Amino acid sequence: MSKARTGNFFEDFSVGQHLRHATPRTVTSGDVSLYTALYGNRFAVQSSDEFARSLGYATAPVDDLLAFHIVFGKTVPDISLNAVANLGYAECRFLAPVYPGDTLTARSEVIGVRETSKRDAGVLYVRSEGYNQRHETVLSFARWVMVRKRDAAQPAPDPVIPVLAACVPPDTLASAVPAFDTPTYDRGLAGSDDLWASYDVGERIDHIDGMTIEDAEHQLATRLYQNTAKVHFNQHAQKADRFGRRLVYGGHVISMARAISFNGFANGFHIAAINGGRHVAPCFAGDTVYAWSEILERTEIPERDDVGALRLRTIATKDRPCTDYPGKTGDDYDDGVVLDLDYWVVMPK
Repeated sequence: MSKARTGNFFEDFSVGQHLRHATPRTVTSGDVSLYTALYGNRFAVQSSDEFARSLGYATAPVDDLLAFHIVFGKTVPDISLNAVANLGYAECRFLAPVYPGDTLTARSEVIGVRETSKRDAGVLYVRSEGYNQRHETVLSFARWVMVRKRDAAQPAPDPVIPVLAACVPPDTLASAVPAFDTPTYDRGLAGSDDLWASYDVGERIDHIDGMTIEDAEHQLATRLYQNTAKVHFNQHAQKADRFGRRLVYGGHVISMARAISFNGFANGFHIAAINGGRHVAPCFAGDTVYAWSEILERTEIPERDDVGALRLRTIATKDRPCTDYPGKTGDDYDDGVVLDLDYWVVMPK
């Protein structure tokens, strides 16, 4: 029996199965610097120890999506090493701040399975949780991913499709944000005067800036997260795939859209939850990503006078500026749309 693992295929999973993932990962300031170099994030809380301390943080917390990608990466060798594509997310909650020096581990449970019509792959639903060295849950999320079958003729299990909430309730948000006195929040240093009350439901914001994906950068990013999915790295194998190219990790596009959204949401320093997300189309090196957002809800957070929550829908496109707000009409997305993300951000009042 070979000591080298080929990874799990669809028929290796069953509902109720629990997976404990290797390898523990200590997050360092070097990881934060590389993440900044890749995406150019400018949110003040994650950029400045002094700014973060003025709001009650121990020091500048790690970017929420960096923590998400690291935990996500832990799950890949067991869940999606043989993935065709990651399809979507739901019920993602950021529960506690992650700081440089924290060590993250991850566990997952299989919550659903469904064979595809071609019978050569199946959709796997999992719920994953990330923990710090104190065994505190720092984030939790569900995702579904299409995984190849080892043998297309192998019988598939009966389909089980989990019921997932369409939206994370507002009263569960902001547990990762310390309570602070609103006057201590320096809007000038944060980069915008627009706070929670400045935004209206239905308002649309074109974030204007575009960012081109480079082969070296998207592979560096995916390695940073220790994400080993083959479709992102092996051009020799991908030449035989229907696209003939390496796919960009979908989380790379999410981080690009988030960084671009600073131009419009400079004070939205914390992603509290991801309600749902869909990778509408793949991205490849050479594509240029743009983004726009719509305010879906503006809501109070119970027992918090310092911050409120905005529910945002951010659409990312490739090679298409967002001046005309491309999106979805009926069941079809407009040409160029690659990401449709529904999430909550916390913003000072």
